[in-house]
Amino acid sequence: MIGYVTLGTNDLQSNAGFYDAIAKEMGVGRMMDFDTFIAWGAWDGDAGIALTKPYDGKAASVGNGTMVALQAKDSEQVRRLHEIALANGGSDEGAPGPRGEPDAQGNTFYAAYFRDREGNKLNAFCMVRDQ
Repeated sequence: MIGYVTLGTNDLQSNAGFYDAIAKEMGVGRMMDFDTFIAWGAWDGDAGIALTKPYDGKAASVGNGTMVALQAKDSEQVRRLHEIALANGGSDEGAPGPRGEPDAQGNTFYAAYFRDREGNKLNAFCMVRDQ
């Protein structure tokens, strides 16, 4: 149902590299690139993510309780995305690892949490099978 998620930024060009690196690992690139707005994803693909300077001209701020979740293909990609985020100016909000107990089918939520350079919270996640 979700087509894309937009996060506010006060410095689009400075923060674009963070998302370029994340998008590259996810197998996509920029699909729209304007002076005040950049979107990453694929036109015919899954939901994308965008950064924009606020339309009203006021400062962008981080939403308390707001988080964007990036679906990874496996736990190794979760780890790589966390490393990429930190290497590109992001901050750690929770190291990669399992969260909670396995469900009835033996699947466990596996995630890593991080913030971009302006404090927007993201995570990378997948479901892993108990072994």
